[in-house]
Amino acid sequence: MLKRIVVLCLALLIVSLVSESFAKKKRIRNNRPRVIVTTDGEADDRASMVRFLLTCNEFDVEGIINSSSQFHWVGGQGWNTFHPVEWVKEYIELYGEVYDNLRLHSPDYPTPDYLLSKWKVGNIESVGEDDIRTEGAELIAKVLMDKTDDRPVWLQAWGGCNTISRALKIIQEDYPERMEEAAAKMRLFLIWEQDQTYQDYIRPNWEKYNIPTIISDQFDCMAYIWPKVLPSEVKSYFEADWMTKNILTNHGPLCSVYENNAGAFNAEGDTPSFLHSIPTGLRNMENPGYGGWGGRYVPVRNNVWMDPLPGAGYKHPDGQISIHNSWSKMMENWNQPDEVTMRTEYFKPIWRWLPAIQNDFAARAEWCVKDYASANHHPVIGLKKTPLNIKAKAGSTIKFDASGSEDPDADKLHFRWSYFYEAGTYEGKAIEDFYSAKVKFKVPDDVKPGETIHVICEVSNSGRPSLTRYQRVINTIID
Repeated sequence: MLKRIVVLCLALLIVSLVSESFAKKKRIRNNRPRVIVTTDGEADDRASMVRFLLTCNEFDVEGIINSSSQFHWVGGQGWNTFHPVEWVKEYIELYGEVYDNLRLHSPDYPTPDYLLSKWKVGNIESVGEDDIRTEGAELIAKVLMDKTDDRPVWLQAWGGCNTISRALKIIQEDYPERMEEAAAKMRLFLIWEQDQTYQDYIRPNWEKYNIPTIISDQFDCMAYIWPKVLPSEVKSYFEADWMTKNILTNHGPLCSVYENNAGAFNAEGDTPSFLHSIPTGLRNMENPGYGGWGGRYVPVRNNVWMDPLPGAGYKHPDGQISIHNSWSKMMENWNQPDEVTMRTEYFKPIWRWLPAIQNDFAARAEWCVKDYASANHHPVIGLKKTPLNIKAKAGSTIKFDASGSEDPDADKLHFRWSYFYEAGTYEGKAIEDFYSAKVKFKVPDDVKPGETIHVICEVSNSGRPSLTRYQRVINTIID
């Protein structure tokens, strides 16, 4: 009997070890970013949700949670009226109607039932209410406390931070000894601070753990002021002709509910928070200062990152950043040439990518209704003998090779290698672009040890709409 018990125990131990090993390998294989959305349900949130659902094959969606903000809460009147929480369920159900077709283009789209299981209602009763233990707050806390998956979690505040604040209070109340552990897993992307809870609770209790935190103002070029602030070469992707043709008509039930302004783009102010987490190859999740589809940011304190200063004489606000002190709102109606130049440069970290972002949206809209052979898909960049991080000497020659790149539709590929000067530290002579798969890059003679040169390999295909992916190579100069 004892022998049989020992054998049984050994068998159970082996099964446990094998299962744990399998689970670990599965987590390693799945390198998609983990994301949790909190939303106050404003019109631009609803528009962002359409794009988010069409993009959710790029993420592991851990939560979609109703929250409130200083602009929308239960009991709010007029423009502050809170949109009934069921809109999230309705949008996921519309996603369900195109799910089978989306799966033709990517097997990574989650099932509608899975997304519904991740929909919870958080703290919505008033502005900045973070006392009630809501299902939404409990879900966030549960994800951060889960020991079976140690991958980072990007918490996106499309509205206020109050449900996130309540979740962190739960951790502090129930697991105070594990606060540092939770902080190590957490990443924050805030679209402004749309209530006071970041300043009142999160900052004094959690910022000391150096949680990577982005507080964005430059998002506003994708919100309601876009017609005033986007450069003319980008605006065409947001006007009625383009939007109606590529998104609003003949693209299925989910796209048909996309909030618009007489056929033109209305607003998606929250979209940069998840554009940041799409693995495009720009490596911006490694460092917000690198720049990517969600913008580029600079460090201000304790791993908190904000927008680059608009110009001399400006400094980052120390308290809450929102509509009352937003630089984007200050610039909205500028019309003097020097002011317009400053404003255009301020929003450039996002608008520089917008043609590719809009083409990505258009392709996903087509995935809702077309079979695989009739639609376009993203190219895959393949670098050969080109490390992502290179150490080089001034005056040396580096070979870059992206000839291993492929297109799933066998479309022609177009290559561009360019110096991303905002992210690098070299400020010397201009570096020309190259337009072939293989290039020889001569490091400038005047570059100094320790300086960095960020080179972006951009690969676009000839399909319609043309789709683009990138690979960033960082060159650090040595003696």
